[in-house]
Amino acid sequence: MLYREAGQFKTSYESDQAIFPIRQDRILIVLGLVIAYGAIPLFASQTGAAYWLGPIMLPFLIYSLAAIGLNILTGYAGQVSLGTGGFMAVGAFATYKLATAFPGLNILLVFLLAALIAAGVGVLFGFPSLRIKGFYLAVATLASQFFLIWLFNRQPWFVNYTPSGVISAPPRAIVGNFFVTGAGSSPYYKYYFVLSVAVLMALAAKNLVRGRVGRAWMAIRDMDIAAEIIGIRPLQTKLLAFAISSFYCGLAGALWAFVYTSSIEALAFDIDISFNVLFMIIIGGLGSILGCFLGSAFITFLPLLLENLPPKLGYVIPVNLSTNIQQIVFGTLIIFFLIVEPRGLARLWQIAKEKLRLWPFPY
Repeated sequence: MLYREAGQFKTSYESDQAIFPIRQDRILIVLGLVIAYGAIPLFASQTGAAYWLGPIMLPFLIYSLAAIGLNILTGYAGQVSLGTGGFMAVGAFATYKLATAFPGLNILLVFLLAALIAAGVGVLFGFPSLRIKGFYLAVATLASQFFLIWLFNRQPWFVNYTPSGVISAPPRAIVGNFFVTGAGSSPYYKYYFVLSVAVLMALAAKNLVRGRVGRAWMAIRDMDIAAEIIGIRPLQTKLLAFAISSFYCGLAGALWAFVYTSSIEALAFDIDISFNVLFMIIIGGLGSILGCFLGSAFITFLPLLLENLPPKLGYVIPVNLSTNIQQIVFGTLIIFFLIVEPRGLARLWQIAKEKLRLWPFPY
């Protein structure tokens, strides 16, 4: 196997409740952080930082953040949602209104307040989950998606009455000259900022789903009636899932509009965004924080791979068919994972650890 837990004993409650109790897990996490914070920026500096850190790494990290939010709601709490793009739009436009109304407010606080506003909107649209579930809840959240996009597209107050209806991110710095928003911000600053946010929020989500709240979500997901009998309150539990999920999605939308694109309109958060994030958690694995990053990497990097096929393959697969091929591949993989392995790439990683013998110590 890659590695196993045999021979690693816990001698305290702290070690037993650690997020990564296995030594090899901690080594892999540290190695991944070293690559993310060191190797990738170094490689980008040699080959073009503006391309690698901008159009490639930033969407991957922001999508991962949105996937964590949806996975909390759908994978852990069992509440199907198709309104991810709408909640991302709430975070983006709330950030714009706060940044323009309070120009002296630190951008970190602006992002936090915008995410809290998105959480409040998520709670508002989460009330139908108390009466309906499954397909009907999916339709209700889909209605919230269309309503929110229509609202931001039709009401000029959200864009400060600009004729174009497009919001542009004003330049804001975290401290000193560390500008993370605005078209003139350094791609390194943007990358390190979004990476740090994604790492901290993933760590927070991992802690959350391991605790009392996460166990209550999974109890509601598996059998809500039995969960209510043993004392879990469906009202608070479901609304908390909607709030935290919308918080993550709103933060992802704010980062997408202000850090990644620096200029965006409401239609950029249409239903395609919601489906993309849903595909990520299906392919990556429902109920898995690691799966959010795996699914996001797959959805983000596969189109780039298809667009940069080797010349020989390029003659076999015309370039103008790459979009159709992407859709075929995505649809096929979704069906495959739903039938063969519903837990996605995260489960395949666990199977690989159990079957392969590439890391034979410690025993």
